[in-house]
Amino acid sequence: MIANYLIHIAIITVVALLLAWSLNLALGYTGIINLGHLAFYGLGAYTAALIVKHGGAWWWGLLAGAALAALSAVLLHALTWRLKGDYLALVSLGFSFLAYSLFMNWVDVTGGAYGLSAIPRPQVFGTTLISNYHYLWFSLAIAVVVGLFLRRLTRAPYGRLLEATRDDALGLSAYGYNPNRLKAESLVISAAIAGAAGGVFAYYSSYIDPSLFFIHELITVLTVVLVGGLASLGGTLVASIVITLLPEALRFLPLPPESVGPMRQIIYAVVLLVILRFRPRGILGRVDLS
Repeated sequence: MIANYLIHIAIITVVALLLAWSLNLALGYTGIINLGHLAFYGLGAYTAALIVKHGGAWWWGLLAGAALAALSAVLLHALTWRLKGDYLALVSLGFSFLAYSLFMNWVDVTGGAYGLSAIPRPQVFGTTLISNYHYLWFSLAIAVVVGLFLRRLTRAPYGRLLEATRDDALGLSAYGYNPNRLKAESLVISAAIAGAAGGVFAYYSSYIDPSLFFIHELITVLTVVLVGGLASLGGTLVASIVITLLPEALRFLPLPPESVGPMRQIIYAVVLLVILRFRPRGILGRVDLS
């Protein structure tokens, strides 16, 4: 029983890690204040779920979810490339509400408020991953591939260009580079990874509904990124584990069920305040949060 619980927590941590890594690429490395990130996550989840429910292969579902999320990122960037700071944050947040409204009201496709159920588990080498133990290894394999890709990307000269876009876009343009194009590319890659993370979650949970992609879930992802540290893949890894495990302690306290959700948000807020006060760069970050 305890082993199954720990495996479940490990899978949720992997999904949180994938989602936080993708956001950190845009926010931490490139400086794009994107509050519409959950829209990419939700689009990937619904796309992957619909494809496997209609008999498609799991890998095709992940790729299609990532591709649709990337295309939506192209659209978002086309609408916001002239915006910066608070204006960009507000418009991207509106994009997240738009996606939530789509999930909620396109009932014939998304199931509306009832969501999608009975989502099949992936079949790998002829074996369906019914066991959570096997699914954990499946999700870990995807996380390793994504982690190695992001590590290679951010440590290459291209990664330094992304950081230069964040720190001094005007100076970068003086050297002949196009900061707008770099931001677009970073946002598209970030969205694609978030879409794939949505597919991994949908396959695991076997049920999704619009509430899973609403604004309150963004708080968790932002907390992981900020606590781990901007522009730090290792910090995000550590923070994903810490932030996922902290609220789980509430399950062992004599609290009424209706207070667990609010207490979880309070914990996130307290952790953020402590980090901002005593360690402005997060656990392993290289950019000040203040």
